Amino acid sequence: MDRYPNRYLSHFLTLCLAAMCLLVAGCASVIRSDVTTFNEWPADLPDKSFVFAHTPEQNNDLEYRHYENLVRTALQQLGFTIAANGAQPQLKVSLAYGVTSRDVHVVEPVVIDTGFYGSPFYGPGWGNRGFYGPYSDPFWYNSPVVAERESNFQLFTRQLNVRIARASNAQKLYDVTVISEGKINSLAKVMPYLIQSAFTDFPGQSGVPRRVELKIKE
Repeated sequence: MDRYPNRYLSHFLTLCLAAMCLLVAGCASVIRSDVTTFNEWPADLPDKSFVFAHTPEQNNDLEYRHYENLVRTALQQLGFTIAANGAQPQLKVSLAYGVTSRDVHVVEPVVIDTGFYGSPFYGPGWGNRGFYGPYSDPFWYNSPVVAERESNFQLFTRQLNVRIARASNAQKLYDVTVISEGKINSLAKVMPYLIQSAFTDFPGQSGVPRRVELKIKE
């Protein structure tokens, strides 16, 4: 009969905690976005020249112009072209974005290993057979304790919307919304990933939400 049945449970719970930590660490290096696209994209559109449609406020907004340049690059990679000066563009592109925040309170279980050297402070302690340490118990484990840990943080919702319409009659051809939540509050840092998510598998299935995950480049 096993004299130390609790050591298996302790090992198991400790491994579970380690796996949870790795999962949390992995989440921090990935931008996850929920993408919803509505489109009536023509099967054949030989001329994909475009210009951006600005609001008066956007005309003198440096942040907007930076994001516009990122969208321009993404469209050019898909075969779109900037309309030449004086030429009539076939398409008009507009974009809107924003970020909001909310406070989050989390209570999660935490495994405290009380067996290593007899206490959570890693020193010898008193067991049910008296004082013991690493020389009296070859496994050095007692029963683990599960406690609660509380944490408070802010969660940020980053959103991007891009629309493409015919320049001649304003008929909408492509309307994509990207929503991403995370602890990064810098819209400038996550915007390249939101834009990449917006045009992944372009034009995509209309009205079918999907999840796009992109690894953050360090």
